Amino acid sequence: MIRAVIFDVGECLVDETTEYGTWADWLEVPRHTFHAMFGAVIAQDRDYRETFQEFRPGFDLYTEREQRAQAGLPESFGEEDLYPDVRDTLAALRADGLWLGIAGNQTVRAGRILRELFSQDVDLIGTSDDWGASKPAPEFFERVAEVVPVQVEEMLYVGDRVDNDIRPTHRAGLHTALVRRGPWATIQWHSEEAEKLPTFRVESLREMSGLIAQFNGSAC
Repeated sequence: MIRAVIFDVGECLVDETTEYGTWADWLEVPRHTFHAMFGAVIAQDRDYRETFQEFRPGFDLYTEREQRAQAGLPESFGEEDLYPDVRDTLAALRADGLWLGIAGNQTVRAGRILRELFSQDVDLIGTSDDWGASKPAPEFFERVAEVVPVQVEEMLYVGDRVDNDIRPTHRAGLHTALVRRGPWATIQWHSEEAEKLPTFRVESLREMSGLIAQFNGSAC
């Protein structure tokens, strides 16, 4: 039985095209070139942050993020960056009586933006900076288990990455849903883990309500 659904942020709820385009501009690299390198790094199963090192060796993401903010280009996203199915999905799952949360690897600033966007739609918003633990570390999912008011086996975590979302969440005992969008899911979709580990594989978040209802019905 699934009683709670927790969503990742980037490329699950938020389309990060604008943010990564801004990073390409900041590095003075053509966006097409930056995106190509980004995909290559992911395909090689490397940390996506190594993309920045390819263009600027010694690049420190936290330092550069602060410098961007000081230059008037802070990390930012808004309603226009949400995937089109997000609002409908949250409303449907809420109507289904499910507990809803958002938890991902995000900065304190991003956490504030998430609360502005979603405080009326979900029961909890937590970020790695809030908790002092980042995916895929087990401590992140231990924190999820602590704050979500149902048993671990009654939780469903929705994300776009096998490495950061599906694999560690599966190990932690939660159900998982892999949504096919963004660079990671597109590249990883046909991998063995992507095909075998998730409880659900979806093309759109709008599929979630029906799939959960069917799953819960079979569990009765």
